[in-house]
Amino acid sequence: AIILVHWLLTVWGSMNYVFPASYVWGNFSVLAVGIWAIVQRDSLDAIMMFLTGLLLTVLADIIHISVFYPTHKSLTDVMRFSIGMAIFSLLLKPVSCYLVYRMYRERGGE
Repeated sequence: AIILVHWLLTVWGSMNYVFPASYVWGNFSVLAVGIWAIVQRDSLDAIMMFLTGLLLTVLADIIHISVFYPTHKSLTDVMRFSIGMAIFSLLLKPVSCYLVYRMYRERGGE
């Protein structure tokens, strides 16, 4: 569910080219690591890399949103929606990090 929600929010957040390609590449690559963590249920490395990637994308998303936020006069409805979904994804990432950390603990991590 975490992967699906963040995938959908990343797709919606990048649909109007408000953010550069680094936003898309960073988020989708972390989601690919998340798929790896789902497939290999016994791997602590996969879940730890997913958690680390989520934490790094929190910082990267804050930078992308703050640097590339357009001026108020040039905002269209699609841009507002796209930026809103990126902000919503950013707000959900700490919750996702907590859930992934719980999964890490369940797999035997310390």
